[in-house]
Parts: sequence; structure tokens; C-alpha cells
Amino acid sequence: MADALRQDGLMGLSFWSPRAPLVLAVTALVFGIDQTHKWWMIDVYDITAKSPVVVTPFLDLVMVWNRGISYGLFTTHTQEILVVLSLVIAMVLWVWACRTPRPLGATALALVMGGALGNVTDRLLRGAVADFFHFHYQLFSWYVFNLADVAIVAGVAMLLYESLWLGERPDRRRKA
Repeated sequence: MADALRQDGLMGLSFWSPRAPLVLAVTALVFGIDQTHKWWMIDVYDITAKSPVVVTPFLDLVMVWNRGISYGLFTTHTQEILVVLSLVIAMVLWVWACRTPRPLGATALALVMGGALGNVTDRLLRGAVADFFHFHYQLFSWYVFNLADVAIVAGVAMLLYESLWLGERPDRRRKA
């Protein structure tokens, strides 16, 4: 089952591959760092009582509970829908990661999965996603985000890089 390539050259549906240990390790690392950071910020540092904390002229630590999708979009009080949607997406990403030919793509997908699962855990345990980082400059204010969001954005950026600059290029020597 480790070799998902069938004789006809099409990729079969595979839930395990040589990339799976890498994907599991990176996903678990991202998830662990995210959940540890959230626990520390909420339960140890008590950001709720101290918010906002000015770190630099353009970065504050704040406590925001995100009940929406990305950056608070589509806010809902029905977190179960978002939990189920995130888990389905994580399963699709897992299959994709098991099929990807490059370690970069597998790592990118693992970053997205680890971040998504970290945010899902918040929804399940706390009813919303805990966000802390707020970038701003004069009248400009960026959305408040967390480490899981950073991992998701980094993973998507890596996927874009891989597809745009490392993607398969047609052999120019072949004639049509």
C-alpha cells in the first residue's frame, strides 16, 4: 500500500505512504507548539487580565475569541459545523500528503493540518479559537491571529512556491 502508483500510471487512494511519518511528525509538532502556546498565554500568563500588552510600536498581545473561519470571517455560534468541516478538510489533506511526490509538499500540507487541528481543538475545548497577535501601524490594523494561523499561512505559501516554481514542466524535447 506504500506504493500508490498503479500500473496505469494513476495515483490510487492511499492512506499511508513513505511520506506519512514526516507528515505525522510535522503535524504533531505544529499542533503541540500551538496548543502549548495557547495554554501558556491563557492559563499561565493570563493574557485575558493583561490584554492588551504592548510588545513593540506595531505588535500587541491581546485576547480575542474567534468564532468565525479565517480571521473572524463568517462568525457563527455553531462551532460544531466548523469542527466537522475542519476535520473533513484535514482528512483530505492527509490523503493529499500521502500522494505528494516531494517532501516540501508533504511538509506544507502537514503545517496546514497541524494548524487546522490546533484551531479545531480550541473550538472543541473552549468554544472558539484563541487569537493573540495583533499587528498594527497608525490607522492600519491587521487581523488578530495565533501560531496555528501562522503555520497554515506558511503551509499555503510553501504549496504555492512548490506549484509555481517546482511544479512539473512539460518535456520540451517531446513533440506534440
